[in-house]
Amino acid sequence: MMDRRRFLLTSLAGALAAPLGAEAQQQGRILIAFVGAESASTNQHYFDAFRQGLREHGYVEGQNLTLEARWADGRSERFPELITDLIRSKPRAILTVSLPAAQAAKNATSTTPIVFIGGDPLGSGLIPSLARPGGNLTGLSISLGEEFSGKWLELLKEAVPKMSRVAFLWNPTNPANAAYLSVLKRMARKLGVTLQSKEVQDASGIDNAVASMHAERIQGLVVAVDVLTARYQRRIADLAAKNRLPSMFGFREFAESGGLMAYGPSVADLCRRAASFVDKILKGAKPGDLPVEQPTKFELVVNLKTARALGLTIPPSLLARADQVIE
Repeated sequence: MMDRRRFLLTSLAGALAAPLGAEAQQQGRILIAFVGAESASTNQHYFDAFRQGLREHGYVEGQNLTLEARWADGRSERFPELITDLIRSKPRAILTVSLPAAQAAKNATSTTPIVFIGGDPLGSGLIPSLARPGGNLTGLSISLGEEFSGKWLELLKEAVPKMSRVAFLWNPTNPANAAYLSVLKRMARKLGVTLQSKEVQDASGIDNAVASMHAERIQGLVVAVDVLTARYQRRIADLAAKNRLPSMFGFREFAESGGLMAYGPSVADLCRRAASFVDKILKGAKPGDLPVEQPTKFELVVNLKTARALGLTIPPSLLARADQVIE
């Protein structure tokens, strides 16, 4: 009788322990959150690069890691809601891919570690110092300066030597873009090019700005990449092609969407590198003590298909330096 009773009690305990054990295993996984500015359909490779970086540090999704991703679909106003929703799940860290997302995360929490990827975090006031960002933030800066944003105009001029009037399309609500404009003005003077500023804040503004360029005899277009222009990247590339404007962008994805050229850091590489910050935080480091890093991998992409449509011949010396040539 005792043996049967012991058997029944043991069986019952095993049945109860099974779901509890599964739940405990799920709870035992490290939860990390990811916030992207665009959609998974356009920028899934950023998330995949972050996942790969975590795997390189020993964190495997479904084993000891759970990843939660949220996408703003090009709408900065969605960041506060998305981040607040994630914080309720109590992630161990949040990766934000865009400066507005990082600012929204900073406003939402002072305790959850935030690893950001974004332009000019110092000049925008996101952090007080690159060496010691302080608080619950650290990450990777998409640095400014002539070697970066000034290079856009320099490379576009090299591709179109006779170009003398260039428009700069930018969103003034993004604090990083004013610094781009300042650098571009200096480079324009150096190259003997007239730079026309075009501020835009929505799709109709983009349409009107590009439409006005023909009357203003604009011969080239430089576009500041942010959440707004990334959302309408194909639209901008199509408008530039329609108005026969050679165009330069900051990220390779724009050239892949039909823009003439792109020069800038590899955001996918930055996402992979962001995993090392998460690893250090999980091992006890304070985010504010981790110095903000700069990009180390820059890419030059030339779309030859677009060049042919515009009737341009890209100099062989420029093509030789390209990391990717789109045929």
